[in-house]
Amino acid sequence: MKFSIVVAITPEELEQHAIEAAQQAGAAGITLLNGRGIGAKTKKTFFGMTFEGSQSVLLMVVAKSLAEPVLEAMHGLLVHDGDSRGLAFSLPIEHLTGIDLSQLEQFEQRLQRPL
Repeated sequence: MKFSIVVAITPEELEQHAIEAAQQAGAAGITLLNGRGIGAKTKKTFFGMTFEGSQSVLLMVVAKSLAEPVLEAMHGLLVHDGDSRGLAFSLPIEHLTGIDLSQLEQFEQRLQRPL
């Protein structure tokens, strides 16, 4: 079975919505990280410190065939009226170790069910 990792970076306030959208699209397990970004646009400063809102980083290992549906779900959440509130991308996984065999069975069962 081939896998991909889907990475989604969202504003913290959209974290729960992103989790729900990813799960509905077929992502089973999600690892959450906190982050801050440095973008091209200048942000407000307060006493010389740049203020950036907190970001949530979602990492999802999915079967390769589920990467596109999960990305489409993230697009629906993150892009609104042409404005982007985050980003999502996928990368192929060449080697994978440490995955629980029961999770592998869940992946295979999800692939057999229509989304």
